[in-house]
Amino acid sequence: MDNSKSQVVGQSKISWLINKTNEDWINLAISNPMEILLDHAHCERKAAGVALQLMFRYVSEPGLSEVLSPLAREELEHFERVLSILNARGEKLKKLASPPYGAILAKNIRKDEPLRMLDSFLVAGLIEARSHERMQLLSIHSPDIELSNLYADLLKSEARHFGIYWKLADERFERNDLTSRLQELARVESDALVNMHDKPRMHS
Repeated sequence: MDNSKSQVVGQSKISWLINKTNEDWINLAISNPMEILLDHAHCERKAAGVALQLMFRYVSEPGLSEVLSPLAREELEHFERVLSILNARGEKLKKLASPPYGAILAKNIRKDEPLRMLDSFLVAGLIEARSHERMQLLSIHSPDIELSNLYADLLKSEARHFGIYWKLADERFERNDLTSRLQELARVESDALVNMHDKPRMHS
């Protein structure tokens, strides 16, 4: 990749999210650390599932499994790490009511290929980008040292993950189509968070 293209990719990563998380979410999350941690475990589990789903859906797509298989494995490693902390604190994995965030984004994935592939990469990347932003906030604001360190340790991986989804899309689609659709989905992502879910969640 030449320097000019690399610079554009970097700018795209930075501008994935339209709006920043507000203080209301930070306060809710900090006041409910175990519920956020439990939801975080589910998020890591779901992220692994998304990578596997895409790998099997596009089984013949060159170079895709080689990227998504280690990504899914790393997401499961994160899930196991969060689960270990939960168990050490006397909490078990259990179901949580999900906010509408994920369903809203999924609903906006187009059905026809190859547009479905493009949207799937971008939606997965947007979710990773929001996770990165919120983990960074938790690493800064959490008064719990163990949890603060956990979120700080995972930041680099989250940044790499949404970079992976950007690269998968960038290698397969025209840049103008890619950036235009990213802007549309980023607005959907931002709007999905306007009315905050009444329960503390990573993506409420």
